[in-house]
Amino acid sequence: MISTAIRLARVGSGSELAAALLLVLSFPCIMVAAIIPDIWLFAVAVAVSYVADAHLHHRGSYLVNRLAKVRAGLSIRFLIRQLLLVLLVARSGLGQDRIFYVTVVTVLVFYGLQAPHGAVVTLLRLRRRLPVVTRNIDLGSIRIPDAPPRWLLHRSAEKMLHLDLFAMAGVITALATDENLYGYASLALTLVLGVGYVLALLPYLRPSRLVPSAEKVLEAVDVWLAAYRPTTILYFSGSKESAYQVNMWLETLDQMEDRPMILLRERVIAQQLLPTAVPVLCVPGGVHLMNLDLSTVRVALYAANVGKNIHMLRVPTMKHVFIGHGDSDKLASVNPFSKAYDEVWTAGRAGRDRYALADVGVRDEDIVEVGRPQLAPIESGTGVPRHPVPTVLYAPTWEGWDDNPGNTSLLLAGENIVNRLLAAEQPVRLLYKPHPFTGTRSPKAKAVHERIVALVQKAAAERATDTRWVSAAQREEQAAARAELSRVEARLTLLTAGADASRDEAEESRDAKADPARQAELTRLRAEWNTAYWRSFGWWEHRVISGAEPRLYDCFNESDAMVSDISSVVSDFIASGKPYAVTDSAELGAEEFKRQNTAVRAAVILSNSAEELDELLRTVTDPAGDTRAAARHELKRYLLGPDEPTSIEQFNAATRTLAGKSLARNVGVEQRLAEPDSVADAAAPDDSAPVEARAEEGLETAADAFVEPENNDLDPSLRG
Repeated sequence: MISTAIRLARVGSGSELAAALLLVLSFPCIMVAAIIPDIWLFAVAVAVSYVADAHLHHRGSYLVNRLAKVRAGLSIRFLIRQLLLVLLVARSGLGQDRIFYVTVVTVLVFYGLQAPHGAVVTLLRLRRRLPVVTRNIDLGSIRIPDAPPRWLLHRSAEKMLHLDLFAMAGVITALATDENLYGYASLALTLVLGVGYVLALLPYLRPSRLVPSAEKVLEAVDVWLAAYRPTTILYFSGSKESAYQVNMWLETLDQMEDRPMILLRERVIAQQLLPTAVPVLCVPGGVHLMNLDLSTVRVALYAANVGKNIHMLRVPTMKHVFIGHGDSDKLASVNPFSKAYDEVWTAGRAGRDRYALADVGVRDEDIVEVGRPQLAPIESGTGVPRHPVPTVLYAPTWEGWDDNPGNTSLLLAGENIVNRLLAAEQPVRLLYKPHPFTGTRSPKAKAVHERIVALVQKAAAERATDTRWVSAAQREEQAAARAELSRVEARLTLLTAGADASRDEAEESRDAKADPARQAELTRLRAEWNTAYWRSFGWWEHRVISGAEPRLYDCFNESDAMVSDISSVVSDFIASGKPYAVTDSAELGAEEFKRQNTAVRAAVILSNSAEELDELLRTVTDPAGDTRAAARHELKRYLLGPDEPTSIEQFNAATRTLAGKSLARNVGVEQRLAEPDSVADAAAPDDSAPVEARAEEGLETAADAFVEPENNDLDPSLRG
């Protein structure tokens, strides 16, 4: 019942639900206590309302926003408490006394102070906001001063309003003791502190304490762009939940041969971005983006099909490539919008065939197979379980934007899968890693996810007390791993400046400069963290894994088999060569399911009852009986391309080739603009030469020019 109430109230925990109930009940009690009057009931009810309110704000509860929507926001709740205090004074027989009038005036003046306080805080935040957010970019040509102290701006409205605690406590004490002096002193203290808070903020509005104008900041960015001369950009736009789509490409960009840059459109994505040595430029404003000098960029990579892509696709001086954020048989992998790009890069032959079958307008000659360079961290399976108890990963995808039953196995099969894995005759360990979007659209999916989490946690707790699984030596090893984990996390926090929460976005952009040594240490520490994480609990312990760490590929490496849905997760897991199962949630039937979805041709096909899981478990517990190994190997090559040359080599080669085409196009346009009268003669091909020779000559010329881009600056009119 409690869990149902939590879900219906859309709160995150039982404590939030309790705080919400106490907050709702406390205000009627305060009103009744003021009318009766009952000073002690009033004091207790007021104290409960303060504590409940503070807890909900501290937890960032959904109910806080809902109260504001129904005109019961934070300032209104404080004002109601203060007015009820005035009512209590009047009902206590002091309606004609000086304390009553002083209380009324103080409440009104204090409430009036909220306006200048809010205006100053808002102005400070607006004037401290840069038009861009940067990382690994030197903005030393402009002066960005330090931010105001965190205690002044962090949750400033709550801090300001809570100054009425002094007045509230003093007046209640005065009523209880008949000593009005307590009331006068506390009311005066509240006003003095309120005025002092506003005055403490004013010095930070001086021009010397504010960031430069947007024009100067953008000029500094252009100065940096002219010095760095980026040649390839990864362009990305999306919600905070979609940050994983750009994060998965960071290591690939780190390994690129040319000068890459990440161009983001939302500040929230910049906050979610994992550490990287690649320069990052976030430009939220479309006008600002269009005025940036991106004339040295030859190739733009796109990881998602979103509306804001048009702001970059409009630039003709670069070639545009859709690389996506996964390779699967979902409809998203053959989005008709893909024909807006100059090229579409797929992992292997399967991607090319997928577009041909979909017939959405993407031409075969515009598709390039480059492998999946971000799959390099995935280890190939040895055919033998890593631990005495095999590990099975359940990684379902999310519910999607519609109610198609084939979107996710969670709704119809999720609990059956988990129950069968937990009750397997030969024990296995279950790792449950849901998609980051799970439950964001469908309350039913969220409810199933929560039930699965409860099932896994209950089973894990039962194993933790079973003496068959754990020994004193193992406990000591886990304790040592947890200590190591804490040490690494502390160092990571220090390196990523997460411990210094006083820095605002402007300071982060100012100080986040490229540091190869720091990046190398971060890479090493992340590897140490991953090792310590898996050692910090037993290889027999079930686990719910959420959040960005450990990464999905780390879960692949720790697992001996996987259960999932039709998504890029399946295609990626195939790189390991390990057994896997995919759920036919739409109940198409095994043959039709395989016909429609290439990635499941070497999988165990599960119905919604998950009865077929026994076959997967037999393969895991007895590798000698694995009859699908050869099929998985063949499918891996078809989906992900050959092992040699490596994916990153293929990726870099494709980038070089397309950059040459981009430069050839730009040089040609510049020549035609410079010599309009002779353009026909200059552009006419030599028909006596073979077609292949003419194409080869053009590419060689473009490649030569690309090596020395400084000799081929474009006309300013062609710049983005």
